[in-house]
Amino acid sequence: MTLHSVLGNSEQNSESSVDVENCADMNWDELGFSPVPTDFMYVMKCAKGDEFSQGSLVPYGKIEFSPFATILNYGQGIFEGLKAYRTEDGRILLFRPEENARRMKIGADRLCMPSPSVDQFVTAVKQTAVANKRWVPPLGKGSLYIRPLLMGTGASLDVAPSPEYTLLIYCCPVTNYHKGSLNLKVESKFYRAISGTGGTGGIKSVTNYAPVYAATTAAKADGFSDVLFLDSATGKNIEEVAACNVFVVKGNSICTPETNGAILPGITRKSIIDIALDLGYQVMERAISVEEMLDADEVFCTGTAVVVNSVSSVTYKETRVEFKTGPETLSQKLRKTLVGIQTGCIEDTRGWTIRID
Repeated sequence: MTLHSVLGNSEQNSESSVDVENCADMNWDELGFSPVPTDFMYVMKCAKGDEFSQGSLVPYGKIEFSPFATILNYGQGIFEGLKAYRTEDGRILLFRPEENARRMKIGADRLCMPSPSVDQFVTAVKQTAVANKRWVPPLGKGSLYIRPLLMGTGASLDVAPSPEYTLLIYCCPVTNYHKGSLNLKVESKFYRAISGTGGTGGIKSVTNYAPVYAATTAAKADGFSDVLFLDSATGKNIEEVAACNVFVVKGNSICTPETNGAILPGITRKSIIDIALDLGYQVMERAISVEEMLDADEVFCTGTAVVVNSVSSVTYKETRVEFKTGPETLSQKLRKTLVGIQTGCIEDTRGWTIRID
């Protein structure tokens, strides 16, 4: 397969549609959330003090850089996650990629890294998705997860910013991150991030994720789906799950922890807040105590990987509380609306989706 053959239809008339028969030859019913090699990835480089220049698509494969690279030695790297969706008539849509570009810029600034412009980022994501469009699952079978990774790849032994940076974008077809509703354990020993605005909990730094392994590995060994972390300042308020935001529902009120520097400003989180407001719910971003959460009607999580996922139970020390789940819950109503917009089944009145086929 040549790159030209893959990209040949990228500028086709907007009224035409892609034949879903052109999907990759694989059993979509057995798709999981694990690595699946695709066809192409995108690479863009930048020297320290310069701006990112035009990148290019290359065949998917291994990458090579110096053992002195700051991403390896000092963790100077951030990443994003977004998805491409196939519609019922075969079109391919991206969901709010410009928001990922802006969030990457914020994270890059925090870690003293240059970043591509919004236009460069969105263009690169589009090209990556189009080049791998046969890996976008049919409607209802999953989505194409796209991972932009910004790394310090220059050689340096100093504890200082890298002399060179690389933006790598690769992708993988995926289905649900979690199977079914979640049963969470409240973690009271380890913290995901320091409270307040001085840390890196509010950016997608690569260094934020391995530190949760101790807590999540122990929790999963005990039969839990994931871990709900508390704030490090008081140990009394919920913050977020290992890789997703959390919402609490009581009556007509929806609450979620405010993005105060320790909590990732999720794009799915932001979208769900807007959808809930449109549906007439009261939404508040504020501190939420463990006790308030345990008294809720519903709890659910949001994120690019989990989309919107109901929480069936939360265990805090010796207390286990169960919450409403199922098709009649608010979380599933919100999920249905969000996925409907993402897949073109519901009219996108906010301009959140971008057609790329």
